[in-house]
Amino acid sequence: MSRQTILTEYWEFLKYQKKFWLVPVVAILVFMGVLLAFATSSTTIAPFIYPLL
Repeated sequence: MSRQTILTEYWEFLKYQKKFWLVPVVAILVFMGVLLAFATSSTTIAPFIYPLL
């Protein structure tokens, strides 16, 4: 399944169910996941990321 398909399905779900408040929640979760991935994989960035978490 491609990324475009997942995003399209998610957007259609939000429009149909009128749950636009989920957009910031999902965006924050994705952002935190990316921060955690960078924090565990890169030792040079880690000291700057850990205070944010």
